[in-house]
Amino acid sequence: MGTSSDLLAAVKVDLVRLLGAWLDLVFDRPTDEYAARGWRPEGTAKRIAFWCWSAAGVLLIAASYPFVLLGFWIRYVAHRLDRIVAGLGVLVIVGVVALVWGGLSALAWDRLPTAGFRAVLAASVVATVSVGLCWAFASHRSRALTLVFAYPFGVAAVFLPPVTAALFSPTLGTVVLPGSTSLAAWLLDNVLGVAGLAATIRARFDLAGFAFVGMWFGLAVPVGWALGLLVRLADVVRPQEQSRPRR
Repeated sequence: MGTSSDLLAAVKVDLVRLLGAWLDLVFDRPTDEYAARGWRPEGTAKRIAFWCWSAAGVLLIAASYPFVLLGFWIRYVAHRLDRIVAGLGVLVIVGVVALVWGGLSALAWDRLPTAGFRAVLAASVVATVSVGLCWAFASHRSRALTLVFAYPFGVAAVFLPPVTAALFSPTLGTVVLPGSTSLAAWLLDNVLGVAGLAATIRARFDLAGFAFVGMWFGLAVPVGWALGLLVRLADVVRPQEQSRPRR
């Protein structure tokens, strides 16, 4: 990560490049970057069209660039995790996850009631499997596999353990499960309430037991895809160096 001045300079370069690409969609500007910066079309009508198109581009870029910045941050975190995995090895990473959760399960065996132990044990299995599947799909260095599978399993590794634990822990369940029910109701009413889809889901499915796990895994898929698409957007705006692994 660079200094504040370096980041501001990089943002300025991005904005100039994006605006230039937007103008090139309609206007035949000079190919030289410096000549293109001061270029304006000849004729009043063309100049008016140029300024209107430029204003539209400024608004569009201003609205979308925050998502680009988020994509940069996600890509940076992914690179850091790649380096950690490359340095330690995936078996070590999965082993550490399993060891941590296994240690918690061992502590729960002596210190928690049966329900608490089952909660920690179930969460450990979910977290370990999700981390392993995330790496398995990401290791192919395929952008499609990484987007479609790796990111959702990475998100599932965060979402599913507490939800799974809540099914067996009354204390955790009073916090996680009612919130999940409220979120599901909001999604059905505001997102899936199209062509009777919400009514069909309510009629065929009961949000109870492991249906909560299915719900959160279902949410992990679009959230993972959204994170992956943000990284792709960042790659379009500022491509990665060829020496870096594709993510």
